[in-house]
Amino acid sequence: MIVAVRYLISHPDALAELGDLDVALYDGSRPVPENLDDVEFYAVPYGIIDPRFCEPIARMPRLKVVQTVTAGYDHVLPYLRPGLTLANGRGVHDAATAELAVALTLAARRRLPEFVRAGGEGRWVSGWSTGLADARVLIVGYGSIGAAIERRLAGFEVEISRVARSPRPGVRPVSDLPEMVPQADVVILATPLTPETEGLVNKDFLASMADGALLVNVSRGRVVDTDALLAELSTGRLHAALDVTEPEPLPADHPLWSAPNVLISPHVGGLTAALAPRARRLLVDQVRRYAAGEPLANVVIGP
Repeated sequence: MIVAVRYLISHPDALAELGDLDVALYDGSRPVPENLDDVEFYAVPYGIIDPRFCEPIARMPRLKVVQTVTAGYDHVLPYLRPGLTLANGRGVHDAATAELAVALTLAARRRLPEFVRAGGEGRWVSGWSTGLADARVLIVGYGSIGAAIERRLAGFEVEISRVARSPRPGVRPVSDLPEMVPQADVVILATPLTPETEGLVNKDFLASMADGALLVNVSRGRVVDTDALLAELSTGRLHAALDVTEPEPLPADHPLWSAPNVLISPHVGGLTAALAPRARRLLVDQVRRYAAGEPLANVVIGP
């Protein structure tokens, strides 16, 4: 039994750096500690979104802070109670997720999935592709990941437009999407899942996309209406490259797998060697801040 633990974190290397504090490890691979009465800071384990990782929140009467290592935090919201502070993993996944967004875009625009399939059958397939140079790219959700995507696109000679919930110079409001979507050759979704963005990419949104345009989703599956996307893909008019889907994991018999013009990766946007050191730095910094009574970084919900 663990007694009087103030900080329950999910990264073993961070645990070693915080040895002078009353901290314990819970990474989801072992049972939840029995005594959670004194936990004030809880870092939710990283991995497949699983309710088991959030349910212990209800057993922490002194809890003050919930910290995620993920940028998205929609999976935690149902378990919060009034007065808790929620901080997310902003910055931890920027590089890896941006890499994948660009990789999916390039693969789809340069027909790489088609070439791989043909190669597996010993067929030499040649021909033109749309490519990325001179494409008009619309980034929907211009937070830290959206900005990281733009930085990685900088050398590809593309024209970039940006949309976010909070407009600012160079970044237009979501209300401008009906005007902007038809002008884009590539639409990259990097927005968090919120009540406002759930189903944002619906039948009307997709119908307004230009013929031959590519939809890239590295945000959350529920931002896109799956049935509406399937209807558009079945006509061959649009292309899609998806790291996230709804449902998820995608069942083996789901029609998305066999839809034309679609490339699917299994929600691996953040899964590179860059994750662990960034997660460790974030958790160590946040626990140190909390212990010293300093303001936390990445606060998305305050008390």
